[in-house]
Amino acid sequence: MRISLTVNGVKRVVDVKPNERLLDVLRYRLGIKSVRAGCLVGDCGICTVIVDGKLVKSCLVLAAEANGSNIVTVEGLSTNMRPSPVQRAFVESFGYQCGYCTPAFVLTAHWITENMVNASDEEIARVLNSVVCRCTGYKQIVDSVKLALKWRREGGER
Repeated sequence: MRISLTVNGVKRVVDVKPNERLLDVLRYRLGIKSVRAGCLVGDCGICTVIVDGKLVKSCLVLAAEANGSNIVTVEGLSTNMRPSPVQRAFVESFGYQCGYCTPAFVLTAHWITENMVNASDEEIARVLNSVVCRCTGYKQIVDSVKLALKWRREGGER
């Protein structure tokens, strides 16, 4: 089956198998390395991408279901090789940690800054809870989101 996707602003046409996951198409067929496999059952959120403006665990979506969709991965956040405000906030707040779960957290943080500009600590925690970090605590990740939100409320990019 042939599907068409817009990935990080670029239209892509891919032949997929009926049982092929969006995760596998993005990572292995299109070479988008930030989309990582974790549990493959939707529990860890490591494979999170934004599909048509919604946070989606790509291991739970068949590629064919994403036909015609607009997909954003971490690679799509920077412009002209300049990190996005969320990416810069993660650097400044030491939110990167080991790095395996970082793309999913950065993308989730980006979604929060786009959709929940005045998010409370509880709302931030609730949304971030969709991604699991097994190596350390969440303080620096939460601090990164708060910094990105602060910059957003103050008028945009830093």
